[in-house]
Amino acid sequence: MPWDAAGVPQALREFVAGEGAARATLIPGCGAAYEAAWLDAQGWPVRAIDFAPGAVDAAKAQLGARASLVEQADFFAYTPPFALDLIYERAFLCALPRDLWAGYARRMAQLLPSGGRLAGFFFLKETPKGPPFGIAPEALDALLSQDFICEADRLVDDSVPVFAGAEHWMVWRRR
Repeated sequence: MPWDAAGVPQALREFVAGEGAARATLIPGCGAAYEAAWLDAQGWPVRAIDFAPGAVDAAKAQLGARASLVEQADFFAYTPPFALDLIYERAFLCALPRDLWAGYARRMAQLLPSGGRLAGFFFLKETPKGPPFGIAPEALDALLSQDFICEADRLVDDSVPVFAGAEHWMVWRRR
């Protein structure tokens, strides 16, 4: 996958360092699930899901002793095994066809309680084709602002090439 960063991004490391307490986290569309293993090592309750059986098998193989953190599941129907504080976004929205974006926003709002956060990386660039399917900043705001308030938005400088110059670390708090 061209969006596999093969590790844990610096912006996530900084976010976790600034939290001061563990946050129960869901990682939808987890791919290789590097972040799940790292969050677990930090003492954070974490569950990583992916719809694709091949991705789940690869993640489990990559995670070794932490393979139980990953399961095959449909994000739109999934019920986490614990109450969530955080959903980590890493190339999940941009992997979804645009006709699923409204459902993505609704499901994020259903899964997170008031004050919970959707935090991670968003590909803020309109693209005619995909995946990845980029989104214009105003379109992302329209998608999420009914249920979320954007608390942080900064361009990152260590993106994989497919996202370079258009990837933003963002934190959205559930109203």
